[in-house]
Amino acid sequence: MALLVIASCQLMVVLDITIVNIALPHIQSSLEFSTTSLSWVVNAYTLTFGGLLLLGGRAGDILGRRRVFVFGVLLFVLASLLGGFAQNAGQLLGARALQGVGGAIASPTSLALISTTFREGPERNRAFGVFAAVSAGGGAIGLLAGGMLVEWLNWRWVLFVNVPIGLLIVLATPRYIRESERHPGRFDITGALTSTAGMVLLVYGFIRAAQDGWRDPLTLASFAGAVIVLAAFILIERRSRQPITPLHMFADRNRAGTYGIMLCLAAAIFGMFFFLTLFVQNVLGFSPLAAGLAFLPVSAVIAVGAGLASRFLPVYGPKPFMVVGAILAAAGLAWLTLTDVHSTYAGSVLGPMLVFSLGMGMEFVSLTLMALSNVPTPETGAASGLLNATQQVGGSLGLSILVTMYGTASTNEAEKQIPDFLRQATPAERLRFEQTGQLPKPWSDEILTAGVSAAFIMAAIFTAIAALIALIVIQVRPSDLERLKGGAGPGPM
Repeated sequence: MALLVIASCQLMVVLDITIVNIALPHIQSSLEFSTTSLSWVVNAYTLTFGGLLLLGGRAGDILGRRRVFVFGVLLFVLASLLGGFAQNAGQLLGARALQGVGGAIASPTSLALISTTFREGPERNRAFGVFAAVSAGGGAIGLLAGGMLVEWLNWRWVLFVNVPIGLLIVLATPRYIRESERHPGRFDITGALTSTAGMVLLVYGFIRAAQDGWRDPLTLASFAGAVIVLAAFILIERRSRQPITPLHMFADRNRAGTYGIMLCLAAAIFGMFFFLTLFVQNVLGFSPLAAGLAFLPVSAVIAVGAGLASRFLPVYGPKPFMVVGAILAAAGLAWLTLTDVHSTYAGSVLGPMLVFSLGMGMEFVSLTLMALSNVPTPETGAASGLLNATQQVGGSLGLSILVTMYGTASTNEAEKQIPDFLRQATPAERLRFEQTGQLPKPWSDEILTAGVSAAFIMAAIFTAIAALIALIVIQVRPSDLERLKGGAGPGPM
């Protein structure tokens, strides 16, 4: 029951990243977002989530993990309610950012609770396997749930649905989860704010470049500001007695490699869901429910990959699953670059998705176990927060880079399509184009597809980098395998 409560919270937090994805076309038309600015509906959540995760993990260590866990879930519920009632883009983005704060408090605490609730060895391996499967598969479940809610109700219900789920978690937590030991410490507020502000500026720079070009003054100012603020963040962490980001975590070769792999893979999976959602609805013409069903195999195959990795990790260790998983993910994304306006779901989308998902299922179990192996109990919150932070920051930063690729490629394609459109357009269509700047079908499909294909090329490069890191950096010793089997092998993994 404790694992069910913890996994339910993680499902709600992770599900919210993608449940909104399926509603993006409807949010775009309802609140008047452009395609590039639409990514802020995702990034407003993931940036505050990733930027404050480390502070959330530290809060659990200092104040008690169960207490902090409940507060984070309640804040998440309140923000979901506000987002559902949003009447304009600013209100929705504000609510999404507040959701990210709630998730940042609850998510690292839930992962740390696994470390303190289950004994190291097979029992904790199975718990991590369930947690990793929920973390990875929750994305596809969110797309299905989002499809049903948008189809049967409206896009606002992708936010309202969190309210009853969150309240049930809050009611069950005191009954099934014991409070953890509190450890004295300080909150590194300055570190949390500078890390979040630096990432926001960096992401804004990439998205601004997609809209206004690399020479735009605000684009350049954003990148310059990001460098300054992130440099200040590193200096603050080096001088702080109790930094929000324990830099010594990166001194361990395997753990540093794990964070690098997670950064790359998160960029790929965020991009895949974002762009495939737009492609299947806008080009293939799927309804929200049909789009959600189209992604359902992703969840099943991720669970298969996670199950395989969890079962055979004690035998082979995590490295083979890290390498093979990243290669499979790269192959799936490379396959997706072949999609065009004549593609079909069965012929061009389903196969690559399944290959990608099998690799990601293997990855998430291995990465979770590696990142938290042999971490002292007082630092489990910080370690889990750092793992989650790299996932969310990698997703936000990666998505912004992919959006830049999309924007450049789609702009180039539009320049090719506009002359053809003007030759064939009716006077009414030309007038509408002059007013909106948007080309109608089938020209708009060509533009979107060209941009999506370019984004998948970059996503495949990210996963190839992850495979190289796993192959070159990760090292597993015999004592590490003993610990995975439930023994007491010495030394950190």
